[in-house]
Amino acid sequence: MNDQWCDVIVTNDAASVGPAERLYNLMWSAIALTVAVVVMLFCSAAAMADEEQVSDNEQVEQEEWMTRDCLLEPHIVVELSSPVKGVISSIKVDRGDRVRKGSLVVQLRSDEERAIINLNKAEVEFGEQTVTRNHELYRQNLISAQELDELKLKSELARLQLAVARTRLSQKRITSPVSGVVIDRMMDPGEYVNELPFLKIASLNPIHVEAVLPKELFGSIKPDMEADVTLEEPIGGTYKASVSVVDRVIDAASGTFGIRLVLPNPDNKIPAGLKCSMSIWQ
Repeated sequence: MNDQWCDVIVTNDAASVGPAERLYNLMWSAIALTVAVVVMLFCSAAAMADEEQVSDNEQVEQEEWMTRDCLLEPHIVVELSSPVKGVISSIKVDRGDRVRKGSLVVQLRSDEERAIINLNKAEVEFGEQTVTRNHELYRQNLISAQELDELKLKSELARLQLAVARTRLSQKRITSPVSGVVIDRMMDPGEYVNELPFLKIASLNPIHVEAVLPKELFGSIKPDMEADVTLEEPIGGTYKASVSVVDRVIDAASGTFGIRLVLPNPDNKIPAGLKCSMSIWQ
């Protein structure tokens, strides 16, 4: 609105005029004054509306982007133990080493299992030879069908025992169930293991971003929403992450609820334990 519409100057000639002309002038003065008041009120209302619009825009902009503190945590933490009891022969990794899924990390002593396997192999070979020889005797009616079946059963049992022995031997080789980083080693070669863990491995790809939000935001954050995650030094940088978990229970004491975001970390360059800030579009 131009200022010229808000400024109305009403002049009134103080010279002596006749009654009709004076009435006429008073009427137009009243009209002009009314118009001036209306225009001034209109300008004031327009200015207030503009200020409210600017305030609303600023509030919307603040509501659209929200920044909260967060913390990086491993995707998975595995405390590795042995499925069988035994004595550690060798440990292939130490704290800080990277491991791949399926790679050997601990070898238990297996002399007894190897000896049993050799014994079962010999029994399987002997059983197969015995069955082959007795087939000829059966065709000559020198042994009964029941005797031949018993020999076949013994040979089959020997094969099953060999499979069991190989399974027990494989349990002496302990492999990593995940790809990640060794964060703790609790035992050394020569120690006896049972159900207690001896290695702790953390998977860092993807890495989890944990954040806590006020209950007023419950319902506005949904899975698959994207966010910008800025890491503290010495890593630094801003990365894209997506919401994977939104807690369905609000903590009554603090009036907050938790969310988890997933941040790709294919080269394990980003360590867990870093503090960060999360900016998410509401």
